[in-house]
Amino acid sequence: MQISKLRQLIQFMEEAKLAELEISGPFQKVRLRREGETIISSTVSTPFLTARPEAAFEIPRLENTEAARIEAPPAHQDATLVTLKSPMVGTFYRAPAPDAPPYVEGGDRVSRGQTVCIIEAMKLMNEIEAEVSGVVARILVENAQPVEFGQELLLIRPE
Repeated sequence: MQISKLRQLIQFMEEAKLAELEISGPFQKVRLRREGETIISSTVSTPFLTARPEAAFEIPRLENTEAARIEAPPAHQDATLVTLKSPMVGTFYRAPAPDAPPYVEGGDRVSRGQTVCIIEAMKLMNEIEAEVSGVVARILVENAQPVEFGQELLLIRPE
């Protein structure tokens, strides 16, 4: 989506006093949501669309940029824990099949390279491996929940 089109959508949201607007097409989905004075956008598109320069852009904040800054709090406070983050957008699964036991539980020992979960993306099952050997301290995502790129999945206490 071109920035000029996005600006038109933002202006329409302001004029209509909408809190949220979602537009879907065959290759693209745009969702705008107002939180305070900030408009937040998420866009999903096919790979060939994201390679186009106009598909990657940052939405300008409307007013009060410092007060509108949104930051996610860290999921943990222990600096010794290693965080396993999602390498992609998809659906998080703890087990290889619905009737199978989970790959790992909290407190289980894992080895570097051991599969700890699956992320399904576009009907492909991607095995996610532990980056370090250690003990699973916490599983941060519920089974069958959508995850974002870079979202924290597991905390591992290295050994």
